[in-house]
Amino acid sequence: MGKLESSPTYAQFSPHYLPFHAHITALTVAPHARRLGLARTLSQTLARSGDEYDAWFVDLFVRKSNKIAQKLYEGMGYSVFRRVVDYYSDDPTDRTKTGEDAYDMRKPLKRDVERKHVRVDGESFAVDPQDVW
Repeated sequence: MGKLESSPTYAQFSPHYLPFHAHITALTVAPHARRLGLARTLSQTLARSGDEYDAWFVDLFVRKSNKIAQKLYEGMGYSVFRRVVDYYSDDPTDRTKTGEDAYDMRKPLKRDVERKHVRVDGESFAVDPQDVW
């Protein structure tokens, strides 16, 4: 599932404001259908739509521990933009447990000629979940 979106206009002066971009909301491939290129095809289709509608980048969130997905996305040109601390909470009813960090990974699109919306060493740039819209 993917979409084209931007942050609300009232947030445009926030350092966490997101301009018009494509976002992979959820991407899951059944175990028996893996290694057929389906995730790559779906991701590339959303990136093409983003380019068609003049979006700046495609982004997604992936668990810090999900090395297989990270490798897949890196192979398609994504890089870590920032680390969202405790983004995934496996038990939201138990406030004594901390969640797992997420990587906000981005792939620049044609509009981002100057690569303003990607950064080097994004793993070191930590933000709180409330700073992510």
